[in-house]
Amino acid sequence: MASASATRLFFSILPLHSSTSASAAAVKLFFNKYSNNYNMNNLIIRRRAHTHHFRTTTSTTTATSTSSKNEKKNIKTNKKKKKKKNREKEKRGAAVVSAAAAAAAESSLVKLKRRTRSNRVFELPEHLNHQQRQLLLHGGNSDTHFPVMLGEVLEVFHGYPQRPLLRSFVDCTLGAAGHSSAIIRAHPELQLYVGLDVDPVAHEKAKAYIDNVVNDGSGSTASDLKVITLLKNFKDIKSVLAEVDEKFLIDGVDGILMDLGMSSMQVNNAERGFSVLSDGPLDMRMNPQASLKAEDILNSWPEDEVGRILRDYGEENNWRSLQTKIVKARLKGGLHSTSELVNLIRGTTPKSVGRQGWMKTATRVFQALRIAVNDELKILEDSLYACFDCLSSGGRLAVISFHSLEDRIVKQTFLDIIDVGGDGNGIDEEERCIVKKGYEDKENDEEEAWIKQKIGGRNGIILTKRPITPCEEEETLNRRCRSAKLRVVQKV
Repeated sequence: MASASATRLFFSILPLHSSTSASAAAVKLFFNKYSNNYNMNNLIIRRRAHTHHFRTTTSTTTATSTSSKNEKKNIKTNKKKKKKKNREKEKRGAAVVSAAAAAAAESSLVKLKRRTRSNRVFELPEHLNHQQRQLLLHGGNSDTHFPVMLGEVLEVFHGYPQRPLLRSFVDCTLGAAGHSSAIIRAHPELQLYVGLDVDPVAHEKAKAYIDNVVNDGSGSTASDLKVITLLKNFKDIKSVLAEVDEKFLIDGVDGILMDLGMSSMQVNNAERGFSVLSDGPLDMRMNPQASLKAEDILNSWPEDEVGRILRDYGEENNWRSLQTKIVKARLKGGLHSTSELVNLIRGTTPKSVGRQGWMKTATRVFQALRIAVNDELKILEDSLYACFDCLSSGGRLAVISFHSLEDRIVKQTFLDIIDVGGDGNGIDEEERCIVKKGYEDKENDEEEAWIKQKIGGRNGIILTKRPITPCEEEETLNRRCRSAKLRVVQKV
């Protein structure tokens, strides 16, 4: 385009020169001048282009360099943020662990506070022969029943300021008469002994044993001791005392004991159906004359009722699945033996938990059925009120329970009985220890060593704010006593 415009310019000025030589000179001059201008323009253009390229390259390099620096800066910033975040996370984790540790420690303290382990030196019962003593000391199994917390029970009924002598005593759960025989031996001043049990086999054996203790001359028992053993439920204690002597119903008795655990005779007899490890009929009746059996509940009761029993009486988390399996088993003929029930429980329990898992579940299921068959909890609550009414002033009621449902009822009923004041419903002994106004422990200097904390009320005093549990040595020698809890109330 530059040459075309130059040509047009040349021809436009050419006619201005008349002579040929002048025209040629003009042409030569023009082209030389234009050529120089053209070259100069090209040089300028090339320099501009180079400058533009240089600027562009420099700009790109600068941008790349800046971007790289920014990336490095971002990486460093991210690393710092990540480290800070990790530190905060570690702090939070440490705080959570500390809180968990504190909660565990607090829980541990609460558990320790909620019971008082006996500090007595464990002594073997006197009625054991040499073979039984050696068997027990070496961790063997025996069919002999060992009375739980015998030393602690003897301490409870030992002479105390309000009742220096024990003249009348009722054992509401006679069993193998381990506690009763020791009480009779320890209290020669005893004038009336009454033993109750609903199990005819246990009653006959205990009666013979107590007669032997009274008459063998080994103890210093009074000759005028009146011994009465009856095949009765402890809920009938008032009518029993009325039959024995109305004086004791009016004036009351000095001591009453309730040992709520099953005896070894009952557990070891497979025909009674109490044992998880022995095959036998699904009976579980304390009183063989009663009509309801565990088999009846499993095979005929409504599904919802079966589930309620497992949930409320066994405190079993897997009760829904067990309830369904039990009802389905009816389509195949039902459950009729303890081994069939155990196999059903094993099939319902995850294999990952192992033997201990299904054993614990089976124990809870058997407990639930036993409670339902014998209506244990309702009878226990009613009997606690009746027994307290039958105490004389200063008399004591001692109860040994073996699972949380029993202990909860004993604890709450004792609080209701002594009337701590205000609304007694739902009272928690750990949070509310109300001592009756005007109550003074006048015999404080002669306080019994086993009494740690008390709760006073209008009608009585709970001598065990926290239940007493067996000493470590007894727990080691007699594994069946590990869950035992002793609570004592005294009438004012």
